[in-house]
Amino acid sequence: MRPGTPTRERILDAARELMLTLGLARATTKEIARAAGCSEAALYKHFASKEELFIRVLMERLPRLGPLLRSLADEPGRQSLEENLTEIVRQAALFYEQSFPIAASLYAETQLKRRHDDTMRRIGSGPHVPIEGLDAYLRAEQAAGRIRPDADTFAAASLLLGACAQRAFAYDATPAGRPEVDGFARRLARTLLAGISVADTP
Repeated sequence: MRPGTPTRERILDAARELMLTLGLARATTKEIARAAGCSEAALYKHFASKEELFIRVLMERLPRLGPLLRSLADEPGRQSLEENLTEIVRQAALFYEQSFPIAASLYAETQLKRRHDDTMRRIGSGPHVPIEGLDAYLRAEQAAGRIRPDADTFAAASLLLGACAQRAFAYDATPAGRPEVDGFARRLARTLLAGISVADTP
């Protein structure tokens, strides 16, 4: 780590590395603090729990889908729908690809999953948030006349992000492996647009 890096940033970087290599369940706060070069007490000055630390890793150390969705929803009509959706797919696919190895152990330990869910509810986070953010963007484009008025934007958002999540683990056992992200993003965006965009919309 760079000399002079603030403690909070060192903790986030160390947590990301250990959670990726060990999984969330096995990456203890003691090990994270040691890797960050600080005490466990210092870690808890910045993060109330390991669950909160994990959520902050997802929000601050992985591709940041939330800010992208909010900026697009605030300015519908910016660039083409295809360009916007392609970038959304690319960021979402990379986010799920990087977060799944960390989060997989949540589902092996019921108590850990419950604590994680409680923490997400407390800070207003969770896997539903990107779907709601994408739905808000699509509704803004609908109001701007670029998406058909009868299109179900929530279903479209769910389908798009569901496909991105599926890419993260469905193809590892296939001979070809996981689809390359840029080509996957273009194909998925075009396919979704064929069903919801107004004809001849740029």
